[in-house]
Amino acid sequence: MTTTHRTVERETAAARAPLVRRGMSECRLCAFRCGVDRRSGPAGTCRSDAVSRIFYEGIEWAGEDGLVPTYVVSLSGCNLSCSFCLTGDSSQDGRAGIPLDPDALAARICARTPQLRSVTLLGGEPSIHLDGALEIAARVPRSLPFVWKTNAYASPEALALLEGVPDVVLADYKFGNDLCAGRLARVPRYTEVVRANLLWAHRLSRLVVRHLLMPGHVECCFAGVAAWLVNELPEAPLSLMTGYLPVHRAATDAVLGRTNRGDECRRALEIVRSRGLRTVPWTLAPSVGPPTAPVEGRPDEIWIDREGRICVDSASRELVAALRRLGEGFAPNV
Repeated sequence: MTTTHRTVERETAAARAPLVRRGMSECRLCAFRCGVDRRSGPAGTCRSDAVSRIFYEGIEWAGEDGLVPTYVVSLSGCNLSCSFCLTGDSSQDGRAGIPLDPDALAARICARTPQLRSVTLLGGEPSIHLDGALEIAARVPRSLPFVWKTNAYASPEALALLEGVPDVVLADYKFGNDLCAGRLARVPRYTEVVRANLLWAHRLSRLVVRHLLMPGHVECCFAGVAAWLVNELPEAPLSLMTGYLPVHRAATDAVLGRTNRGDECRRALEIVRSRGLRTVPWTLAPSVGPPTAPVEGRPDEIWIDREGRICVDSASRELVAALRRLGEGFAPNV
C-alpha cells in the first residue's frame, strides 16, 4: 500500500461518515453485530448511542518507539468488558466525555504538531464510533502518521469503511483462547474474529500487535498469542507490556488482583526469545518543540505498587522529565 493511496483515502475519509450514520439504525459496526438502533439512545453490547464523545485527549510521551510523542484521542464506549481495563470507568461508559467537534480537535492537534510523531485514535473501541473516527482521520495533518488503536473486534463492514485510512494499526491481542476471553471480557468467538482482523490489518497497513501480560495467564494467553504470531504474522512486531496493574473489577480478582511476578515476566521473555518474535521497544520520548498550554484531561497518575515499583499512567512532559532524572536505570512500568 503506497503512501499516496493512504493520503488520498485519509483526506476523503469523512465522505464515508454518512454511510456509517445511516447504519446506526441497525448497528453492525463490531463483531457482536447487535443490529440495534443506537440513534435513540445507548444500546447494544457497547452501551453507546450515535454520538461520538471524547473522554480524554492529550500528548502521551511513553509508548512504542517511533510513535511517541503521540497525540491520543480517546472515544468513549467499548464492545469488550475487560475486567482489568485501565480506563474502564470511562471507556466502558458510552456517555462519558464531551461530544466530538472535529474542527476544534483538529485545531488543537495542529497547534501541537511540532511536538508530535503521530496521532493515535483509541477508545474504548474506536470502530463503534466509526463516523467520528473518519471525521478525525480526514483532519489529521499529512505530516503525522494516523494510528488506529483497536481491540481488533470490529466487523467486516466497519473494516471496509476504514480501509486505506490508518497508517499504523496498533492492535491488542489480549487472550490466547476463547475461554479466557469469555470470562475476562465477556466476548464470544474472540480468537476467530481477532485473528482475521489482524490479518486484514497486516495486508493494508503497518501492524503492531500489543499484548498485555496478565498474572496467571502467561501460558494460557501469551504463549498462545506468541505461537499464532510466529506461524501467521512473523513479520508483525510485538509490543509486550509487562506493567499490568490490578485495576477496575480485577482489583478483587483472586488471580488478576496483583501485578506480574518476576518469574512470569522472565517466562514471557523466554517465549519471545525461543519463538524468535520481533519486538518493538517501549520508550519515554524526549520533549521536542516549543512548550504549549496543557490540554484538559486526566491528570498525571503515579504511584508505587506493593512490590515497590513506580507505576505511571498518562504522563505529561513534566512528569517524564522528572522520571528521567531518577537515573539511567529507570524503566517505565507501563
